[in-house]
Amino acid sequence: MKKKLFLGTMFLVGLSMLALTSCKKDEDKTPAKPVVEITEAGSHDAPEGKVAAGEELHLKAEIVAEGLIAEIAVEIHQEEGGSFEIEEKFGAGSKYFGLKNAEFHEHIDIPAEAPTGEYHLHLTVKDQAGQTATAEAELEVIAEEE
Repeated sequence: MKKKLFLGTMFLVGLSMLALTSCKKDEDKTPAKPVVEITEAGSHDAPEGKVAAGEELHLKAEIVAEGLIAEIAVEIHQEEGGSFEIEEKFGAGSKYFGLKNAEFHEHIDIPAEAPTGEYHLHLTVKDQAGQTATAEAELEVIAEEE
């Protein structure tokens, strides 16, 4: 009798454990954070990392976003106390929106009135899950060649 009671109890405990683990809600499957790597930043006519005022910055990057790209933001600002900034965004309606893997390749206008000197570039990718990743590069704006 004790043996049947013991086996019956063990069976019920095992069944309960199985039911509890099988009904457990799957963990939240948040995609991995985006990954961004700048591969080129400069102008076609100047050495890498330099761009002339009044020309275009040639910018290339490799992007992987499991959560699909929602927005790519480019911010370029002066170093050492300057306040000159350039901002450009590529969001809904851009050729990158909704992609998982992208080769970002854009030409960003550097106005002729941009002061020469050292600049810092931030390339930020936001996925549709709200996660972000940023890559940075140093730039030098040089005098426009005539």
